[in-house]
Amino acid sequence: MFIALLDGVGVGALPDAHLYGDEGSHTLRNTALAVGGLHLPNLERLGLGLFEDIPHLDRPSAPLSWYGKMLEQSPGKDTTSGHWEIAGVILERPFPVYPQGFPQDVVEKIEEAIGRPILGNKPASGTAIIEELGEEHLRTGFPIVYTSADSVLQIAAHEEVIPLSEFYAMCERVRAIMTGEHAVARVIARPFSGDPGAFYRTPYRRDFSLPPPRETILDVLSQKGKKVVGIGKIWDIFAGRGIPESFPTKNNEETFATLQKMVPRGDVALVWANFNDFDTLYGHRNNPHGFAQALEAWDRELEGFLSSLGEDDILIITSDHGCDPTTPSTDHSREYALLLAFSPRTSRGGCLGIRKTFADVAATVAELFEVRWHGPGESFAPYLVSR
Repeated sequence: MFIALLDGVGVGALPDAHLYGDEGSHTLRNTALAVGGLHLPNLERLGLGLFEDIPHLDRPSAPLSWYGKMLEQSPGKDTTSGHWEIAGVILERPFPVYPQGFPQDVVEKIEEAIGRPILGNKPASGTAIIEELGEEHLRTGFPIVYTSADSVLQIAAHEEVIPLSEFYAMCERVRAIMTGEHAVARVIARPFSGDPGAFYRTPYRRDFSLPPPRETILDVLSQKGKKVVGIGKIWDIFAGRGIPESFPTKNNEETFATLQKMVPRGDVALVWANFNDFDTLYGHRNNPHGFAQALEAWDRELEGFLSSLGEDDILIITSDHGCDPTTPSTDHSREYALLLAFSPRTSRGGCLGIRKTFADVAATVAELFEVRWHGPGESFAPYLVSR
């Protein structure tokens, strides 16, 4: 079974989006409108255009997949909460956020943990803040700390000022002190390079997440001897729990190439890949044209992947939140997750409707692999195994 998660590709504002300032967000539709339509023939064949009115997407009479969308029950709009809910953990309280920056007592603990002062300490775009403070960072060696509307503590450092191994160790120390009321979902290492006026973020980002507070479907599978593989930042998001084998990747292209290599492996039960470029490179930078081009490139890769699947393989394409590149905000948006479930053994697809929680994926995985699942969610597995 393969889960391909298109990070940030939301499909419409959730009913409570107004509580997050995200009314009108619809990453997929608004991107299509901004660029004059999307060319996604393989996603169209699966049925992407049937559940959502996306400009220029066909509505096939006989879709290849079971299609729908999923409502997030967890509060917030964070990568971690979205992934955790897909794996069967629904949060009761949102992770803490810091719209005014981190309080002084937290800053003091951070500086003590890393042994040097920090720069920044405010919500900011990652590319903007390294342009603003990068030169001072080069001069002083002080790392740049910032946050966003999401529950993150991000640390940026130039690779020639703080080498990667030292930088990652620094972020691990910060992760260790961000606990209790300040237990942010992720501490993110954001290395960059270049010169003043031409700084750029390198592909060696690392996410240091909290471990899930309860058992996930990944834990259950691993306990039953069914191997789980993470591709991209999946291992980071679950703090390694239930994921004995991981392949970090630099971009969508490398992620898809790694996913393709997993198809012939007979020792793996579940492969979960995160395609992060949509969110990181285009959603957060309000670049709908780049977002559209990334979607179309992903769709081209999808064609060969679908044809390589065996009769007993299953592919679920989904997302974790929105990141609408057409809104004034550069942050995530509170949106439905897309859902396309494909199996070569089924003769037809159909509508799965609006699922009540992302955790329906966890329940489906449990039923397909015949493991006991005590967590939330309603399985749609019967649709994927009937002929």
